[in-house]
Amino acid sequence: MIRVLIVDDEPLARRGVRVCLRRAADVTVVGEAECSDDALAMIDRLRPDLVFLDVQMPGVDGFGMLAQMHSEAPPLVVFLTAHEAYALKAFDVRAIDYVMKPIDDDRFDEALRLARQRLRERSAERQLAHQRETAAAWEPAQGERWQTRFEIRHGGKMRWIEAGDIDWIEASGDYVTLHVGSRIHMIHASLDSIEQRLDPSRFTRIHRSSIVALDRMQGFSLLPSRDAIITLKDGTELRVSRRFRHRLRLDAIRTL
Repeated sequence: MIRVLIVDDEPLARRGVRVCLRRAADVTVVGEAECSDDALAMIDRLRPDLVFLDVQMPGVDGFGMLAQMHSEAPPLVVFLTAHEAYALKAFDVRAIDYVMKPIDDDRFDEALRLARQRLRERSAERQLAHQRETAAAWEPAQGERWQTRFEIRHGGKMRWIEAGDIDWIEASGDYVTLHVGSRIHMIHASLDSIEQRLDPSRFTRIHRSSIVALDRMQGFSLLPSRDAIITLKDGTELRVSRRFRHRLRLDAIRTL
C-alpha cells in the first residue's frame, strides 16, 4: 500500500487530490497539511511514501519545504502547480513529476503510475543493497571497483578504450556501441552488464538503450511527453525517458 501525504493550503485542492486517489486501490492517504511546517512534522512522524505538494503556499513554499526536509528516506514528491514555469525547477529538486491545476484525471493517473514504478525501483534497490551487505559480511572488504577501460578488437588487433574517453554508450542488439569522439566501437555485451561495471559518479543510465558520461552533458530541456532531451558538449542530442529522469543531477549540467 502506497502511503500518501497531501500538502496544500487550499482545502478544496486537497479534497480534489483525495477524489483522484479514490480510483487507486493501492493507495491510502495518511494525512493532510496546509503549510510546510505541519507537513515536515507529519513526514517525520508518518513516513509517507509519496507527497503531493503544492508549490505556492503562504510562508515557505514547496521548494523551500524540500530544502528543509532532512530525512534518511525522503518520500517521493509530485508537485501541484498552476504555473508550468515551475516544471524545470521541479525536476531540478528531484520531483518525479508535476501536475497542473486544475487537475486533469489522465495526467494525475500518469503521475501516480510513475510513483508506483519509482517505488518498485526503490524496493529493488533496497533488496539489492541488503544482499550486498549480507555478502560483504562473509567476504574480505575489498572496496568498490569500477571498470576503467574496455577491450576492443579491430582488424584482428586488440586495443583498449579508457572509460574516461567515452561520451555515451548505446545498446545495439547483442552488442553495445561506445561513442568516443567521432569514433564508435562495438563490444559484445548487454547495456545492463555495462551499467553495473561503470562508476555511477561518472556515468548514468538515461534510457533503456543509452548511458551517458555525466561530464559530457551540457544542456537539458523538457518535452511535452514529460521525457527530456539532453545535449552533449559535441552537440549530440539524447532522449531521457521518464523512467530514468530522476537519476540526472541537473545542477551538474551547464544549461545552454
